[in-house]
Amino acid sequence: MIALSLAEVAAAVDGRLVAADPASTVTGPVEFDSRKVVTGALFVAFPGEKVDGHDYAAGAIESGAVAVLGTREVSGVPMVLVADALTAMGRLARAVVDRLPELTVIGLTGSSGKTTTKDLIGQLTARLGSTVAPPGSFNNELGHPYTALRAGTDTRYLVMEKGARGVGHVRYLCDVVPPRISVVLNVGTAHIGEFGSAETIALAKGELVEALPPDGLAVLNADDPLVDAMATRTVARVVRYGETAHADVRAVDVTMDERDRAAYTLVTPEGTAPVRLGLTGRHQVSNTLAAAAVARELGMPLAELATALGELKLVSSRRMDVFERPDGVTVIDDSYNANPASMAVALRALASLGRGRRTVAVLGYMAELGPFERDGHAEVGQLAAELGVDRLLVVGEPAAPIHEGATSVGNWGGESVLLTDQAAAIEVLWSELRPGDVVLVKGSRYRTWEVVDALRADATGDAGGTA
Repeated sequence: MIALSLAEVAAAVDGRLVAADPASTVTGPVEFDSRKVVTGALFVAFPGEKVDGHDYAAGAIESGAVAVLGTREVSGVPMVLVADALTAMGRLARAVVDRLPELTVIGLTGSSGKTTTKDLIGQLTARLGSTVAPPGSFNNELGHPYTALRAGTDTRYLVMEKGARGVGHVRYLCDVVPPRISVVLNVGTAHIGEFGSAETIALAKGELVEALPPDGLAVLNADDPLVDAMATRTVARVVRYGETAHADVRAVDVTMDERDRAAYTLVTPEGTAPVRLGLTGRHQVSNTLAAAAVARELGMPLAELATALGELKLVSSRRMDVFERPDGVTVIDDSYNANPASMAVALRALASLGRGRRTVAVLGYMAELGPFERDGHAEVGQLAAELGVDRLLVVGEPAAPIHEGATSVGNWGGESVLLTDQAAAIEVLWSELRPGDVVLVKGSRYRTWEVVDALRADATGDAGGTA
């Protein structure tokens, strides 16, 4: 974070100083976890029913915080008092970004693949200059300003993932941190229960390109018609990526190796170059093309770009994280979260990686599908059967339509079982796994990762997703 006096902080957030020296300077990070406070920090106290940050205000000062940004006075503690701490944090982030004219903000959104692609872009921009990107999926009204406030005078690139639960959410995040480059990956069925339709999702995601200035850049997935159509919603220049012929940055001659890693020829206006990825899954072709389009825009030469794409790794955990157990079982840990689109991607990766081997899918409940919930789960089960998955372990009664969808496929030669919980799935795996099996574990955030952790307990090999 850039250095700001408390007077400047108060002005930025429309706050009032209490028991604080206006000339005192915040030099450290902005933290809402008092355990992370260091000398020079600003501590943000969020009120809550179970945990109230104001109760930790004095301790934060003792740990070196210059002041506390909060909504009520705490005796003896220097405060910046505001009406709403989250709104104030967003205003402070905007004030910091506005003071960094050399900073290029890259925002991206999509129904699936946001976090992975954010990490890939961050790795490429780090080759060009100092880069700040959020950890994991820190993409909401709190994570956005928290990440932006990490930017300093030496930061050249700020890579921001923008999540949305409804129309207007991306627009708000763009008001907090205005993008110079906007990347839209896809429009799928993630959160369709909250949005109501794919068209409404597209409306919300497209807010990212609407926020661009005339000298900005919209990077759009030409393979997704709903994304491709967003070109009409921006005053900025448009660059398309994908495998379709009208993409500006595209992949041709895609092949997959025995480890389900793609190789392709990268085609750009500057020429072509061979690329061989170290990432697992056919879907990484699209993700890396999005990252390539951004890096090319920022000036990375074609030859360097092709090399850099081949050296990309997965950063965030539990996303297509492939590792080998000593007994010869291959595990695909994609347990961080799930929606029908990402389930389809993971199942296709399982089928590809498992060619000639027995495949097992441990699948859990997918949240936030609303009226699409039953059909969304059933379609995942049907796809698993159509892809020829040998063994399907469906975890939990809410995910039962996955089991029903799979067993409805008449010519499927595999078998599905509905299990009560993660412990039951682990017990089945221990009793059935044999050398050479490939196991996929995926579900929304309902402890599905406990299955992976049991499988990983005595695993060896690269757990970074590039095995």
